[in-house]
Amino acid sequence: MKKKTIGNIIAFVVAAIVVAVCSVFIKTADVEATSMYYSTFVALLPPLVAIALALITKEVYSSLFIGILLGGLFVANWNPVGALDALLNDGIIAAISGTAGIFMFLVILGAMVALVNKAGGSAAFGRWAETHIKSRVGAMIATFVLGVLIFIDDYFNCLTVGSVMRPVTDSHKISRAKLSYIIDATAAPICMIAPISSWAAAVSQFAEGTGYSGIELFVRAIPYNFYSLLTLVFVVALAVMKFDFGSMKKHELNAINNGDLYTCGDRVDETNDAEPNPKGKVMDLILPVVVLVIASIIGLLYVGGFFSGADFITAFGDTDATVGLPWGALIALVITIIYLMARKIITFKEAMDCIPKGFISMVPAILILTFATSLKNMTGLLGADVFVGGLMDSAAAGLANFLPAIIFIVACVLAFSTGTSWGTFGILIPIVAAIFPADSELMIIGMSACLAGAVCGDHCSPISDTTIMSSAGAQCNHLNHVSTQLPYAITVAAISFVMYLLAAFIQSAYILLPIGIVLTIAVLFAIKAITKDKAQA
Repeated sequence: MKKKTIGNIIAFVVAAIVVAVCSVFIKTADVEATSMYYSTFVALLPPLVAIALALITKEVYSSLFIGILLGGLFVANWNPVGALDALLNDGIIAAISGTAGIFMFLVILGAMVALVNKAGGSAAFGRWAETHIKSRVGAMIATFVLGVLIFIDDYFNCLTVGSVMRPVTDSHKISRAKLSYIIDATAAPICMIAPISSWAAAVSQFAEGTGYSGIELFVRAIPYNFYSLLTLVFVVALAVMKFDFGSMKKHELNAINNGDLYTCGDRVDETNDAEPNPKGKVMDLILPVVVLVIASIIGLLYVGGFFSGADFITAFGDTDATVGLPWGALIALVITIIYLMARKIITFKEAMDCIPKGFISMVPAILILTFATSLKNMTGLLGADVFVGGLMDSAAAGLANFLPAIIFIVACVLAFSTGTSWGTFGILIPIVAAIFPADSELMIIGMSACLAGAVCGDHCSPISDTTIMSSAGAQCNHLNHVSTQLPYAITVAAISFVMYLLAAFIQSAYILLPIGIVLTIAVLFAIKAITKDKAQA
């Protein structure tokens, strides 16, 4: 590593410690806590340090671990033994136990991908796509449409869309960074505007005090969820206009001109894979995916109590994706193995060999997810929610018309720092409900700003589980995905911020949404003109 980079890291960590010491005296709430840093700005420092180090060093594992260690030191008031205890018990062990179901889902899906590849289903789908999807624009739009259709859960969306569309996007020389962006842009944003999804169920849990039922609140908030809606417009417009900007442009040009889908960072070595069965058919890919979708939905409903008498909406509200998704995936895996063996295109031994291969392919995602979740646990122990809640309460007085835009920014920062959308709107929704009058249009706008900001911050954050899943689904280097996605996400966030400033005064989605769409397309044309002029110069 260069001396300059090492110096930057040391200076950054020292600055973080200095801020931590100063922040002991800047509390936003009088709350009893074991840590002297509880509910101060320090609660947000560990993830910010981890994110900054990851972007500086381009090494995600050690950066996340340093963030967790720093959080443990803050929690234990710099006691080394207490810090180690917090790091292991409250951080890593709690993260593993809390996300074990998602780990299982990842491994099963990895095994299913290996099975389908071995059976020749992916190769057959690639041959079909070559004759039916004849352009890069078509491949991007097809990926976008599949992402829109799989709206039940963001984890499921990321991994399924990635495994299905990789052969198609690879054949049209679309970089893995661009594929992971399209996947990410149609994961959380789609789930946040789909009334039948795990996200709608999560939002519904916090509807008390708003004057609306949970699902009614969610539906009313959809037209004002500018970040989610304009992200979809942004993706389609980029594909149709055939241009990219920022670091994504480098990845796309390298893919088009050199056939290199990765540009830099980790690469998926596919040369050692066994040759796929030439007898494979497109149905050998489609059927496992369809079974996975149906089984996962049934699993989510079962865990939510649908088959015990609960209605459909209530079942989704009470479900647990960490149990429901692996429940469905395990059934889909068994059916897939039986189907492929009945077709006589794989043997039982080959099917069993695919299971450890699936596990190995998901190890990077599992490691990052473990560390990222541990980091979230540290921010929880340090009272990040109390700190942000205090800031929101102090901002409420005298800023009513600007509150939607402020709420959007606060939600973005909180979700970016902690890597969780659900945690962010869980913190902010009760605050928003207390700030605005119940049953008012401004309250709906404020609620939408909260949800949109949570999605935006989650979309940008390197430690977000959805961002991690998108990298895994596209088999893209995680930091490449983060660095190429940021300029796009920030552009849509800036447009959304302007829309929330207007929304406080116009308060009509029928007027605001067309304005937002036109503004998004206009901004893209402006960026295209500017980047073209710079290239010519």
